[in-house]
Amino acid sequence: MIKKFNVNGMTCSHCIMAVEKELAKLDIDSLKVEIGDVEVDFDPEKLSEEKITKAIKDAGYSVVASEQENK
Repeated sequence: MIKKFNVNGMTCSHCIMAVEKELAKLDIDSLKVEIGDVEVDFDPEKLSEEKITKAIKDAGYSVVASEQENK
């Protein structure tokens, strides 16, 4: 499943690295992080959306919205 998360508070490459570092701890198939957006490809049977949101929060940012991509 591919989910896109809109993230508030990200302003620079350090922000991107902080989010990538936290998400790298999870069982994610692929990851794309840009300022304000995170796209995650993951198996929902192994990982919940809540854990992804928590990892983003642990990096110091807040998720303002999420949407499922049809791919």
